Amino acid sequence: MDADLVVLSEAVGAACHPRRLLLATAESCTGGWTAQVITHTAGSSAWFERGFVTYSNQAKVELLGVRPETLENFGAVSEETVVEMAAGALKNSNALISLAITGIAGPTGGSPGKPVGTVCFAWCRVGEAASAETSVFEGNREAIRRQAVVHALRGLLRRLDAA
Repeated sequence: MDADLVVLSEAVGAACHPRRLLLATAESCTGGWTAQVITHTAGSSAWFERGFVTYSNQAKVELLGVRPETLENFGAVSEETVVEMAAGALKNSNALISLAITGIAGPTGGSPGKPVGTVCFAWCRVGEAASAETSVFEGNREAIRRQAVVHALRGLLRRLDAA
């Protein structure tokens, strides 16, 4: 496991565990990589509740409750969709905080408005509105996916530190 990812996972655990926050993840383009990084950390069962890998639109609808209208109107790679993914991860788990990732890792699938490397993120806490953002990463498929995992975990840490 990449040492930087290990450090990030341990930091997330150190932020979640004392607050008794269980985390759920909802991932599309990263295919469960964030959950893998988290569960690599010994003791993560104390703060990681579950992960959803919802690669297809149908999985997003069935497992997370993403509305078909959202997918039709905004696409799978949108802040609207990723917010619904994060909310659905909370609704369909015992977690108190969630993060969600959806994007275009390439090498194909991009468009002028959403080029390869476009990744949308959301973080949500029970009782609070989700926050979302979009980033565009450079590199090959593996590099884009890794950057997305790092960004998601760093974003979660920023939100936990601000709370």
